Amino acid sequence: MTTRSVVEIVVAFAALFWLASAYWTYKDAHRRIDDAWLVGFATALGLVPYAGPLVYMLFRPPEYLEDVRERELEIKAMEDRLSRRGLVCPVCRSDVDSSYLVCPICTTKLRQACVKCRAPLEALWQVCPYCETPIEATGQASIVPRRGS
Repeated sequence: MTTRSVVEIVVAFAALFWLASAYWTYKDAHRRIDDAWLVGFATALGLVPYAGPLVYMLFRPPEYLEDVRERELEIKAMEDRLSRRGLVCPVCRSDVDSSYLVCPICTTKLRQACVKCRAPLEALWQVCPYCETPIEATGQASIVPRRGS
């Protein structure tokens, strides 16, 4: 092998590495950046031989867009779950619906029913919001929010 052929192989390898690093910069920017202009700028930066991809790696976003979206979905699911968290009976701790008047397991009275429309009423209400009937004050158990869910 002559010196010229060794130089040609090294130059070909350097050019291939340069193009591969520019392509990697494009692919990585596409996975991390949502704005097309910024992806184009990152790709142009990746075309700067050898230093461009290194500079891009210093300033690129730390997360993939897919990871960001997945985290946002997980947070939304947790918020939905917390907002819909179930209610439990204060006596037997079984799950009850907010429309139940009594616990179906232990028959503890959970809510008072309106005398006119039979709708379940909250403990602090003074009047039925469904039919405007005044509520008589009676002692009753209240539904307890479930802990740890």
